[in-house]
Amino acid sequence: MHDLQELIDNNQRWADAITQRDPDFFAKLARQQTPEFLWIGCSDARVPANEIVGMLPGDLFVHRNVANVVLHTDLNCLSVIQYAVEVLKVKHILVTGHYGCGGVRAAMQDRQLGLIDGWLRSIRDLYYEKRGELAKLDSIDAQVDRLCELNVIQQVANVAHTSIVQNAWHRGQELSIHGCIYGIKDGRWKSLDTTISGFAQLPPQYRLRPLE
Repeated sequence: MHDLQELIDNNQRWADAITQRDPDFFAKLARQQTPEFLWIGCSDARVPANEIVGMLPGDLFVHRNVANVVLHTDLNCLSVIQYAVEVLKVKHILVTGHYGCGGVRAAMQDRQLGLIDGWLRSIRDLYYEKRGELAKLDSIDAQVDRLCELNVIQQVANVAHTSIVQNAWHRGQELSIHGCIYGIKDGRWKSLDTTISGFAQLPPQYRLRPLE
């Protein structure tokens, strides 16, 4: 317990500060969870979702994994998306990467890291697909940062291709997926202008008919 005391003390100060600003905050938070945003981001400890966009607990529903990947075989991520869309009725899904991502950089290299190699395979595939574009950039860091952006754009598409999101659109539910990226060096979070809000923005082969 002694090892955790600093964190416990930090928590006490944090809870006291919020209660001082809004005495009913935690009582209201306990009664319901009604976020309008699902954040799908990287596990990197330097990318704290709520703090980056200036939101309090309860404002964001959050899923994080290495390199903010959305795979059609990842039941963890898909379960989060389904709960956020069908139960919480979020209106926006924010796929957020960050520049200098270690997972993206690892996917560009040939050394083995272990189990994570399989997880990063889709980014390695993307790196190969975009190798011509990336080779035109003048440094490895610039290539990493551009691949971080391209990875976010790909994951936005992967979210939109899920039956979860498309069934929401079939129901007439308002739902948009946005691609965003965060700069650890300057603290800036920005849109990559890659929002998908409906079927018209999907290639025909990814559009699913409603369940009969």
